[in-house]
Amino acid sequence: MSQDQDIIMKSQENQKKYKYMAAALIEAKKAESMNEVPVGAVVVYQDKIISRAYNIRESKQLIHGHAEFLAMIKAAKKLGTWRLEDCEIYVTMEPCPMCAGAMIQSRIKKVYYGVEDPKSGVATSLCSLFDLPFNHKVESEGLLMDLESEKLLKEFFKKLRKK
Repeated sequence: MSQDQDIIMKSQENQKKYKYMAAALIEAKKAESMNEVPVGAVVVYQDKIISRAYNIRESKQLIHGHAEFLAMIKAAKKLGTWRLEDCEIYVTMEPCPMCAGAMIQSRIKKVYYGVEDPKSGVATSLCSLFDLPFNHKVESEGLLMDLESEKLLKEFFKKLRKK
């Protein structure tokens, strides 16, 4: 492959990543409109979004009401299997231990996340859970459209503190 072809392929890959993260950000804005922490997620299979979700933890009082957890449940239902080994997930915030564990257990291929979460993120912030020797290895890539995710979160919590 020539250097020019390599550059073109990387550019196309990046365009896909941004397209899918932009879709996750749309989901995050839905959460915000419901006074939920604005986090959104999409699951991608064979270059198509097969599920979308946003945080509903407060409105539905669900322990597992995180965007990525719900998106994985929907993807599993759509594919008819709990094994999501050929799926990638895009989430606007670094996964917490619960969601990262679900990604490992469901065999997610790769997680792309936006902003880091210094209080409960386990891809890089508190620890690197995905680097531990589990039976399945989830690849991770962070800081994808992190400024957009961070802005949503900061504005949400600023409004919340004013109440």
